Amino acid sequence: MLAPEISVEALAEELQKAPQPLLLDVREPWEFNFASLPDSLLMPMGDVPSRAHQELDPDQPIVVLCHHGARSLSVTMWLREQGFEHVQSLAGGIDRWSRAIDPSVPRY
Repeated sequence: MLAPEISVEALAEELQKAPQPLLLDVREPWEFNFASLPDSLLMPMGDVPSRAHQELDPDQPIVVLCHHGARSLSVTMWLREQGFEHVQSLAGGIDRWSRAIDPSVPRY
C-alpha cells in the first residue's frame, strides 16, 4: 500500500504524468474559494462520509489536501478504512504547496 502521505514535490511530479490523481480538497468552501489547486474537487471534510462512495472511484489514485495536512490525513485514513487503497494525504497541505511549488497560490 502507498505511504499515507505524499510530498508536494512528489505530487508536482505526478501531475506532469497521465493519468493524474484526483485532487480531493477537504477544506471549507471559503478556504477553497480563497486558494485552491486547478481541477481539484471540493468535498468538505464533514461531507466526505455521505459523498465518498457516490462520487469517488476506489480504484483511482486520490490525493487529499487541506490547509496544513491534518484534516487531509484524517480523511485519507478514513477512506483507506472504506476500501480506497490508492489515497494519500498531501503533506503540509496547500500552504506547503504555495511555499515550495507555486507561490501564486495565496497563503492564509
